[in-house]
Amino acid sequence: MKKYYVYILKCSDGTYYTDFTSNIDAKIELHQSGTRQELYTSVRLPVQLVFSREFAVPAFAIAAKRQIGRWSKAKKEALINGEFKMLSQLT
Repeated sequence: MKKYYVYILKCSDGTYYTDFTSNIDAKIELHQSGTRQELYTSVRLPVQLVFSREFAVPAFAIAAKRQIGRWSKAKKEALINGEFKMLSQLT
């Protein structure tokens, strides 16, 4: 069964980049390489993988990516740090 991942990268400027993929290792390598200048991360290197979650259904991964992408920095950091009770209190 194919797996899908939502992931968060912490960029060198302190911002977070959220996306999804079916090949997390290749995608992280792509971000780290900086070869795709159109990517948000290309001018914010190096990046560090700080969160990932596996999904079996691509639509669920896409929905999670969209939801997390709208979150504030504080809410993303709560997720990254495993502070799940804080998620409902943050915007």
